[in-house]
Amino acid sequence: MNWWCAAQDTAWSWTWQPYAGVWLMVVVLLGARFLLARVWSTAADSNEPGRPLLYVVGVFILWTAADWPIGPLGAGYLLSVHTVQYILFAFVAPPLLIAGTPKWLWRRLIQPDWAFKTAWTLTRPLVAFLFFNVVLLATHLPSVVDGLTASQLGSFAVDMSWLGAGIVFWWPILGPLPELKPMPYPGRIVYLIANVFIPTVPAAFLTYARYPIYALYELAPPINNLTAVEDQQIAGMIMKIVGGFIVFGIASVLFFKWASHEERAETEQA
Repeated sequence: MNWWCAAQDTAWSWTWQPYAGVWLMVVVLLGARFLLARVWSTAADSNEPGRPLLYVVGVFILWTAADWPIGPLGAGYLLSVHTVQYILFAFVAPPLLIAGTPKWLWRRLIQPDWAFKTAWTLTRPLVAFLFFNVVLLATHLPSVVDGLTASQLGSFAVDMSWLGAGIVFWWPILGPLPELKPMPYPGRIVYLIANVFIPTVPAAFLTYARYPIYALYELAPPINNLTAVEDQQIAGMIMKIVGGFIVFGIASVLFFKWASHEERAETEQA
């Protein structure tokens, strides 16, 4: 039994493998969420009945991204699957975890003065935008991918950096606490659309490079006769198309919510 998924120089096998660290992450995230709901709140989630389900789905997405088979495939065999992991960790799971955590629990977590100041700083739109994209670019550098993914601890660090950066990135858009001054709807839409362009840089390198960028995936045992360059091109298209689809999809939802909000405001004034 391994602790976390990491690169291995053996041929890929569809034999199931247990990863204790992944299971521990799932147990801790679920256990902490619902234990704190019992300890800290008398009403628990009675006023927000849909939130627990969103949280569970978010944790399930993390489990899917980190556990077998996606975890080991992405860690040491296919860059395209590694990119799917990035999408799940940074774009899919964080919005669900944010929406699935009740307001009273967020307030408890940032109650200490240092925690509130840290949350305030990180959730400023420009800081969140820069933080997320610096993590994106840094974790896709060849030196980082080749150097960290080969070890279980390094692979874990990359995965958790995606998750943390994703929560920071999505908070200015979906954060439920008014005391952290969320952006108005137009600002959220601009913020999202602006993020479409920076991921284009690594996506373009992956898609148009004529040689493998990462030694880790170039030297990995091949799967289904897929070459390293073909795998790399698929990874670039996933990063650009799927990530862009998610961003534009949520921006569209925000636009319609903004229009509905403005229509209600005009009706109330009339």
